[in-house]
Amino acid sequence: MEAVNNNLLRALQPQDRESLSRSLTFVELASGDMLYDPGDLIEQCFFPCDAAIASFHVVTAEGEAIETALIGREGALGGIVSHGSLPAFARAVVVQGGTFAKVPLATLEALKREQLAVDRLFTRYADCFIAQTFQSVACNAIHSAEQRAARWLCGSLDRTAGNTIRITQEQLAALLGVGRAYISRVLQSFRQRGLIALHRGGLTITDEAGLRRLSCDCDALVRDHFDRVLRGVYPD
Repeated sequence: MEAVNNNLLRALQPQDRESLSRSLTFVELASGDMLYDPGDLIEQCFFPCDAAIASFHVVTAEGEAIETALIGREGALGGIVSHGSLPAFARAVVVQGGTFAKVPLATLEALKREQLAVDRLFTRYADCFIAQTFQSVACNAIHSAEQRAARWLCGSLDRTAGNTIRITQEQLAALLGVGRAYISRVLQSFRQRGLIALHRGGLTITDEAGLRRLSCDCDALVRDHFDRVLRGVYPD
């Protein structure tokens, strides 16, 4: 378990990590891979490792998928808030491919019942996850696409090992719920200001401090809540 680069799993007590490690398996997933769709029965809990990132999307009646939460090595997807196998409400999809650890939800629930410390850890993470979702709703309502794009890039940067983010302009536009032409203008503006360098299939952040100044404060508020509730879990 020590080699698993997921901060939530690392926050477990050594004996609980050992118990859970017996049921952990590892999969390599690519950008765009679906973990589950609305209505799917959630039977596995996924833990992004290293620079892997996934996100939750609410799917509208028109078929648009709007991102509501970004999950990296600080957390997990699947059955965190609920107890037992239940249908998914939102879509969960891989944003940046990589290694994901997964464990049967029934196994995780059994360990929660047996070990109060495990149940408390995941309950605290659920609180942080809900706080992120609340903040995302507020951000989408009051902040500009430029601010939200800067926030998303900074949030992704926090969850990766380097300063390169593998995402296309079309994907970023869909995540933010704006048109591709609009997000293209935003990214070109970032490039002209020396904040990012654009390349095929992604971008590289060249001025992190400048990008964070341009971003709204939503990501900082989420980070602060993580640090107060689960210090050390949110990536440095």
